[in-house]
Amino acid sequence: MIGRKIYKSLLEWKNDDSRRPILMRGARQTGKTFIIELFGRNEFKNLITINFERNPNYKEIFTTLMPGEIIEQIMLFTKQDVIPGKTLIFLDEIQECPKAITALRYFYEERHDIHIIGAGSLLEFALRRENIKMPVGRIQYLYMYPLTFSEFLDALGEDKLRKHISSPENLMKLTDALHEKLNGLVRKYFLIGGMPAVVKEYVESGNIIKCQKIQSLIIETYSADFAKYASESKHPNLSKIFNAVPKMIGQKFVYARVDNTVKSRELKGAVELLETAGVITKVKRTSGAGLPLESGVKDNFFKLIFLDVGILHSISGIYGETARESDLTAIFKGAVAEQFTGQELLSSDNPYRKASLYYWARESKSSNAELDYLLQLSDKILPVEVKSGSIGRMKSMNLYFEEYSPENGIKISQSPFKITDKIISLPLYSIDLLFSDYFRNK
Repeated sequence: MIGRKIYKSLLEWKNDDSRRPILMRGARQTGKTFIIELFGRNEFKNLITINFERNPNYKEIFTTLMPGEIIEQIMLFTKQDVIPGKTLIFLDEIQECPKAITALRYFYEERHDIHIIGAGSLLEFALRRENIKMPVGRIQYLYMYPLTFSEFLDALGEDKLRKHISSPENLMKLTDALHEKLNGLVRKYFLIGGMPAVVKEYVESGNIIKCQKIQSLIIETYSADFAKYASESKHPNLSKIFNAVPKMIGQKFVYARVDNTVKSRELKGAVELLETAGVITKVKRTSGAGLPLESGVKDNFFKLIFLDVGILHSISGIYGETARESDLTAIFKGAVAEQFTGQELLSSDNPYRKASLYYWARESKSSNAELDYLLQLSDKILPVEVKSGSIGRMKSMNLYFEEYSPENGIKISQSPFKITDKIISLPLYSIDLLFSDYFRNK
């Protein structure tokens, strides 16, 4: 029902003679199993799904690391033939069988004619806990996030509109009516978010109350997961961080604001666990002086965003504010627009690598300044400010230009697409355009 951009990456992988086994990585309920099984049914003669959680007996298949013996055991267990080039083997909930993760490297070395993909809801913790060495060059990672706004448009049947706004030329001459329609759809996405189950419910029923109930169930699922990757003594800290993040989106994260009675190092451990689970993402502060951006990171200074803007609404209970506010960048003191922008930047980036987010800040007695995001595009740094005001009031952007002289700056708002000198005003509905050839070659 719901198309995903990552499907194209899977097709490229299928047809690549030098392909490696895939490990699909991403937070729970972002649609990994759905898209892999859809891909397997559509593109292969047969799909063999080995779910280690539902059938623990499948673990016996991997008492050996020899691909030939593993394939033989799979055929015996499932009573299906494994045909090179025509069969997709899907190892679901692979974190339940660490030896299966290890075995993937040998498929590349000895049986790269076999298409095999692994995924799991808590895979990141298995990789950390089991201390599995993943040889560089033998396994291909694919990272999956909630639906982007573009994918949301496709799900709503607005694929023609989505294609139309993928062109800067079309954006420049977009009618006021279409611009307002798109801003209305952005507001809708703010409420629904990009979690596949929620989008599916909205597409099928159009009932926002049912969507909110599913969001609540997803939050309960994440809370229940705390027991799977942390000791009981750490559960309260995980819950505290989980519930505190909405209040601090767009702001420097301060542990004392979570609970000043708990030591920072204990809360730091909770942040790291939630980040490993993919529930939250750090936006790291960097100097912005040069590339790579990671080299200028200040570890003690960061912001946090949630996995999904719809989940943010569910936790913070700001549905009404979003429904009433005419300025989309002012909702929840600007936090919703900054969350949405960060989410779009993560999910629109290269799926073959784990995306990172950065921001820039200057704190001084004479003049403080902060830019919401800094992007590294090829060999350039692109400063990004999420703002409702005019270009003339972009104080932080102007200060960054004075200090580092970038080629261009991006203002993200609900205003139409516009280029003024070196500032490109980009509407909220076309953030993924930042990863197009238009910006890479600009």
